Amino acid sequence: MTNEKNTTQRAVLPEPTLRRLPWYLAYVTLLDKLHVDNVSSTQISKELNVDASQIAKDLSFLNIKGKTRIGYDVHQLVKELTDFLGFKKKHNAIVIGAGSLGAALMNDKGLSQYGLNIVAGFDVNDAITGTMVADTPVYDMRELGDRLPEFNAQIAILTVPIEHSQAAANEVIACGIKAIWNFTPFRIKAPADIVIANTSIYSHLALIYNRMEGAKTK
Repeated sequence: MTNEKNTTQRAVLPEPTLRRLPWYLAYVTLLDKLHVDNVSSTQISKELNVDASQIAKDLSFLNIKGKTRIGYDVHQLVKELTDFLGFKKKHNAIVIGAGSLGAALMNDKGLSQYGLNIVAGFDVNDAITGTMVADTPVYDMRELGDRLPEFNAQIAILTVPIEHSQAAANEVIACGIKAIWNFTPFRIKAPADIVIANTSIYSHLALIYNRMEGAKTK
């Protein structure tokens, strides 16, 4: 298996491929812990319900190729996927909106295993500001501009009420944030050079409810 480093690949990697790579990593990590040496795209396909040819194509974007009749070296595949996805590098982040959802994310120690280091929370609620959530300080939103440089954070996790989504996004961008992980249902607008990732819990709930109702009618 080979992996030629190519910095242009990140720019051209299709988004569906990028979304599937963590699935592959999770599975081969389990195999690695079981001391399995090699795995084929067919084996991965059976476990993840992704076509084997699609898996091979996805990995080829990273110049990762298996060996005929042997497959992929599991340990090396774990390493290369982890390196490519950036999970070993620490990325400092702040939470905007340290209420129930924001606090839950700040309490989630599992995020650090994927390189996300939440260093501070910001809120407008006097009952929350000045407190600690999972040993992480929560500051008044008005302090954002002054505090942000000391944290060296480029990622903001947005968990504010929907009516404040765009204003909060505007503020963090003005303060120098380069990426926003948006947990609100509102699709915020931002300059083209700002990375936006939308994770709407409500959209997934709507999908679940809709599919459940559809199943009842069959």
